[in-house]
Amino acid sequence: MNKIILAIMIAGTAFAGFMGAQIAQSSATMSVASADGIATPAQKTKTASLDDDHSSLNPVVVELFTSQGCSSCPPADMLAKRLAKDESLLVITRPVTYWDRLGWKDTLAREDNTRLQRAYAKKGLTGSGVYTPQIVVNGGGGAVGSREGDIRSLVRLAKNSDGPVIETARGDNGQTIVTVSGKSSYMASVSLLALSTSETVRIGMGENGGRKLHYTNVVRNEQNLGSWTGTTKTYTLSNQDTDISGADKYAVVIQRPGAGAIVGAKLLDL
Repeated sequence: MNKIILAIMIAGTAFAGFMGAQIAQSSATMSVASADGIATPAQKTKTASLDDDHSSLNPVVVELFTSQGCSSCPPADMLAKRLAKDESLLVITRPVTYWDRLGWKDTLAREDNTRLQRAYAKKGLTGSGVYTPQIVVNGGGGAVGSREGDIRSLVRLAKNSDGPVIETARGDNGQTIVTVSGKSSYMASVSLLALSTSETVRIGMGENGGRKLHYTNVVRNEQNLGSWTGTTKTYTLSNQDTDISGADKYAVVIQRPGAGAIVGAKLLDL
């Protein structure tokens, strides 16, 4: 009798081990599926970065070129809103002007955004061109702004971990002092971007006539602070520099000349 009971106990232990292995394998499979874009219940309760390797001091810059007159743009605008929740990314929305002649003048468009997109297009990199919606990652490759998979691939390829360190402090007169430090063999421009976290616009005419559209981190103003050549350098922002109408956040972007690669960026803590 004791031998029978012992045999049953051994068989039960083996079965439990087998089931445990199956459950572990199932969990691993779910993790792989999640990495491919299928959210698990745990992921839905928190904001995770696109790739843990990008939780560096310099976020990856994702620039969306969009227009209120483009019927293909709203899905990209909503994707930009989701991506902006990822702290490893700095999402910047840049409405362009070349749709204005087709029935509706974009209320947020800036000619500087259009010029920048054209400059990117001239480089002939992946996904280059003048079209909307378009997302350009770190001043390099681009993709259709609503194709999340392509954008995720570009983000994973972008690395800013070895870029300059950007720090902010308060001056004696209350102004903001930005310090950029690090080493490099190139020259780059340092720009201050004034951003509006959220904009909602009712479209009166054109392809999106009658719709209410939402935009995230829209550029309201942009100014060049100077250059950076690899030594420690400080830039003093006046109170007027950080008091732009319509803006509620500010970011510093360090970019190589000629619409080159973005080597550093930071959302300022003001």
